[in-house]
Amino acid sequence: MSTRAIAFLKQKRIAHEVVKYEHEEKGAEFAAHSVGFPLEQTIKTLVVALDDGSHVLALMPGDRQLSLKKIARACGAKKAAMADAETAERLTGYQVGGISPFGTKKRLQIAMDDMLQAHAAVMINGGQRGVMVKMTPGELLRVLNPKIAAIAR
Repeated sequence: MSTRAIAFLKQKRIAHEVVKYEHEEKGAEFAAHSVGFPLEQTIKTLVVALDDGSHVLALMPGDRQLSLKKIARACGAKKAAMADAETAERLTGYQVGGISPFGTKKRLQIAMDDMLQAHAAVMINGGQRGVMVKMTPGELLRVLNPKIAAIAR
């Protein structure tokens, strides 16, 4: 089984483990429970619109909510809003519920919540509903080079 995200990780030689589960509902909570992984180490990938017309991917711990004020500030914008599902899917090339930061259609700025660095391993969407990728935060940082900031509320 391969997705564009998994092919991207293989091409970049990023150590990862593919973990599959039966996708019955969207959300980090369901995914974490399905694979028996801690919610706070399960990353949700959110597409955020900035007031300058650009978009950013926000990588968040599954147990936290995004602060639109904090991500706007971290990205040098005045305001931020969640992108609608159609925009998120068009920019990333992935379905909502399967959005991965790896191998997106459009190259997007990435902001990662600083709490995610504290874990030995994290789990993030592998580019398809029901497919997760387990890796170290160090590998995630190496391949994505995200802006690290406290963006959770």
